This record gives sequence, C-alpha cells and structure tokens, in this order.
Amino acid sequence: MTEHDRAYAGGCQCGRIRYEIRGEPLTLYCCHCTECQRQSSSAFGMSMPVRSSDLVIIQGEPKEWRRPAESGREVICRFCPDCGTRLFHNPTRNLKVTNVKPGTLDDTKWLRPVGHLWTRSAQTWVNLGDLLSYEQQPDDFTELFARWPRRARSPGE
Repeated sequence: MTEHDRAYAGGCQCGRIRYEIRGEPLTLYCCHCTECQRQSSSAFGMSMPVRSSDLVIIQGEPKEWRRPAESGREVICRFCPDCGTRLFHNPTRNLKVTNVKPGTLDDTKWLRPVGHLWTRSAQTWVNLGDLLSYEQQPDDFTELFARWPRRARSPGE
C-alpha cells in the first residue's frame, strides 16, 4: 500500500476542492461557540486537528477569510470558492496545526469526538454525555490529545 492509499481523503460539496490527510489526526472535538454554530448552521461545529504538514490539497484552491477569535487572535478560515463548504481553519496561535472540518471527509463513519469546547454557549438540548467538557477554549489540549485513540481507524478501510 502506498502513502497515497493510506491517506484520509475529503473535499467540498461540489468536488472542486479535494484534499488528503497523510498522517494520523491529533484529536476530534465538538465546539459549541457561537461562531461554530453560525459557521455550521447547526448546534455545534466539529474540529479534527492535524499537523499542517500532513494536509495536502490535491485539487483546487480554497479561498481564505480571516475572523477574530474571542481571544483577540485571528482564525484563518478556508473554504471552497464555488460551493462555500468550510474545509479547514487555522488558529494563528499555532500554524503547525490545521483544524479539518471532519464532515468533509469521504468516510465519516469512524468519527468519535472525545470532548466538547465552549459548553457555556451550547444549546440546552445538546447531550454532552461523559466526554471531556470545557466551558470555553482550554489553554492546554493535552487531555484532548491523550483521549484520542492512536488508530481511530485504518486509512483505506
């Protein structure tokens, strides 16, 4: 099996943008901040941090938009210029990590979040279960990374 065969593949709704993640994700969590609610048009957004060096755009060129985070730093948001699908975002505090929007992966059946962020703005009907829970953005993601299984699934399955 080649490295290309072992990648996690994904793309936008219209198919203009295609990408691969050529390494293991670092974790997966749900974010309940009002910006993620607005961006996802839902009760929360999901983020799957990966090493930026593991993310490869194999087709198309995402458009970029920047927005301020509650911390005052910027978040770089990348999306398809045709269909508008949000694909990734990069917090400027750490450009070595890219947060992939995991709903854009071709195979999403294996996704299992390990935590919830910004629960203070979560919709009251959302059941947070027994996952890690943070009222806002944690200063340290160590526990979120530690809870993520090293091999959530085998790429190519």
